[in-house]
Amino acid sequence: MSVAETYRAEPDPVSSKQARKRLHGAVRQNSAFSRKGLSERLFAQVFSGLVYPQIWEDPDVDMAALEIGPGHRIVTIASGGCNALSYLLADPARIEAVDLNRAHVAFNRLKLAALANLPDYEAFYRFYGSADDRANTRAYERFVRPHLDVGSRDYWEKRRLTGQRRISIFSRRLYRHGLLGTFIGMGHRVARIYGIDPRRLLDAGSIEDQRRFFDEAISPLFDKRMVRWAIRRKSSLFGLGIPPQQYDALAGASGDMAAVLRGRLEKLACGFPLADNYFAWQAFGRGYSPAAGGPLPPYLSRINFEAVRARAGRMSVVNASYTEFLAAKPAASVDRFILLDAQDWMSDDQLNDLWREITRTAVQGARVIFRTAGEESILPGRVDDAVLKRWVYRQEQSRELHKRDRSSIYGGFHLYVLGGEAA
Repeated sequence: MSVAETYRAEPDPVSSKQARKRLHGAVRQNSAFSRKGLSERLFAQVFSGLVYPQIWEDPDVDMAALEIGPGHRIVTIASGGCNALSYLLADPARIEAVDLNRAHVAFNRLKLAALANLPDYEAFYRFYGSADDRANTRAYERFVRPHLDVGSRDYWEKRRLTGQRRISIFSRRLYRHGLLGTFIGMGHRVARIYGIDPRRLLDAGSIEDQRRFFDEAISPLFDKRMVRWAIRRKSSLFGLGIPPQQYDALAGASGDMAAVLRGRLEKLACGFPLADNYFAWQAFGRGYSPAAGGPLPPYLSRINFEAVRARAGRMSVVNASYTEFLAAKPAASVDRFILLDAQDWMSDDQLNDLWREITRTAVQGARVIFRTAGEESILPGRVDDAVLKRWVYRQEQSRELHKRDRSSIYGGFHLYVLGGEAA
């Protein structure tokens, strides 16, 4: 079988209506007619479309924690797919990506088909790096479309109210689309109202210059009355993919969301050199660096292209909840689990169901990583002690890895090892 032939995925045996029901079930915890319930319902609605053209978790930190090796079997939440594809560089046996959001499933399947069937690195980078060329639409028709499953093809070829097909976003600055891209664009527009152009940060020649621009231009925006008023509303952060449940954890004990967001943005703007941080380029430039050699996700780098392409047949993408996906797997069949920040959304019952399945399917020495809006792990006191005591929390290592996370938007990074030793 050729490389290209390994990517013709079959449609998921689940309807759009079922997928919406799953997503709403994961997000909604209160009565639909309560204030909290209405907020959760609104979030579920906006979250049902494309949210993350790029995933916002640092894959270098993930891979340092996971210590992936040949033969490892990985289950991860798909999101934008950047990290799942980057894990292929460590030569695992299998990566199974799951997502409740059907748009993310279609996005990842398109990425796999493009990786397998576009003629070379230049075409792949034009599609996912610059992502702003009409040639991408022609390349889709010629090289990618014939290898997509029916559901994904229907998703990308559906026309919006503008009359444009969804696939056209790859010729119209991909990273300005999706819920997150729209949110970042709104942030830029608000900054310009006050005479600030966030893109000027990218002209900085040093971390000292980055710090100076942040202190003089960006930080004062969080003291503006209109900005503080907007931030106090939970719906204002839906564009970051933050549901109502996670808002409270992010705000912390002080409840001062403006201060929290200022601190997170400060780390993003000043914590790492621009030459090393593609997350900063996305936030302040709304795309990747146009310069040759600019920072990119590992899967999108020229030097990694052939390795990722050769191994991409090991990755699959399905529309399912993480818990139900694990429930269908045999015991002791997974080596690595990546949960992103999904647990921040969960009730205690959902958390316990998830960790029972993780523990059942984990091999000895298995590793689980996740991020949280707040600083501390959310598991103690919520997950059954009989389950949690089988896992060792690598607290110090987690804190050190969190410091290295270039995306900078989370309060904590957490690593658990089944039957391992504390470190």
